[in-house]
Amino acid sequence: MTHLIKTFIAATLALLSAAALAAVDANKGNQAELEALRSIGPVLAGRILEERKKSPFKDWNDMVDRVKGIGPGNAAKLSTQGLTVNGVNFQAAAPVAMAKKADKATVAKPAAVKSPETKASK
Repeated sequence: MTHLIKTFIAATLALLSAAALAAVDANKGNQAELEALRSIGPVLAGRILEERKKSPFKDWNDMVDRVKGIGPGNAAKLSTQGLTVNGVNFQAAAPVAMAKKADKATVAKPAAVKSPETKASK
């Protein structure tokens, strides 16, 4: 009898763990589903929902651009916890497009070109 109870408890815990790891799409999840992810609290979930009301997120870059508090690092962490955008996980290559945007904000000045020095003749 105790073996049956232990098996039941183990099965219940396994189901709860699987449910906790279930994917939540940023374009479909409700407040509670978003908050079920470890790194999303009520404020961040609210920001996601407010931006989503304006228009669905096209991709991760769109969400990172529009939702304050979600940058490339946080997006990667949220993706590992089960958040998707249109069913897609955050890709490591996604920050490249965001880096291009950052480059426009911090345009480097070209280095000054030095002319070769010539020796003065005596």
